[in-house]
Amino acid sequence: MMSPSTPEWLVTAGLTPYPDALSIMEQRAAAVLAGEAQELVWLLEHPPLYTAGTSADPSELITPRFPVFPAGRGGRYTYHGPGQRVGYLIMDLARRGRDVRCYVHGLEGWVIAALARLGVEAFRAEGRVGIWTRMGGSEAKIGAIGVRVRRWITMHGFAVNVAPDLSHFGGIIPCGLPDYPVTSLHSLGIAADLATLDAALAFTFPAFLETLSCAGENET
Repeated sequence: MMSPSTPEWLVTAGLTPYPDALSIMEQRAAAVLAGEAQELVWLLEHPPLYTAGTSADPSELITPRFPVFPAGRGGRYTYHGPGQRVGYLIMDLARRGRDVRCYVHGLEGWVIAALARLGVEAFRAEGRVGIWTRMGGSEAKIGAIGVRVRRWITMHGFAVNVAPDLSHFGGIIPCGLPDYPVTSLHSLGIAADLATLDAALAFTFPAFLETLSCAGENET
């Protein structure tokens, strides 16, 4: 199996409309599949909106305060907005092991490792999707994971709450988990901005790529 090259790293300033982001992802995924473009890590922000994953339950859309978009990714309802770092990855798993579970596990581990560099002890929680941390005496969600894989090309990725308006999450039951709060770096007292998180993600990215080889030994 030919070794893939290092993905392109793109940071977009300002607020990217969700339909524009979907269109760009679709185009890039098609180009990667055709061998006409590099894989891509795209870091951006969205204006306030809700997205509905393939498992979204309409009863969990409490108050549609913002536009709601079908996302095509796995998962349920998620909020995106200013102050939240969204990361979209267009990756070719045909060249990185063909193991979707390994990819999602690696994606979670990458975000956890980046947050650790900022002083946040984040973790996976059995039976609960997303990235979690401790806030006082409870567990709170600080990041979301949602991916789509088609013909071994990935789309979507993760969202990490840096300093969003957490009241905006009140229009949905985030990821269908009503018993757990949502938090952010700012709420945890960590003075980090998007650029600080981006630097931590860049530092831990090579290790994330290494984790994707966990199934590569099965390829010929």
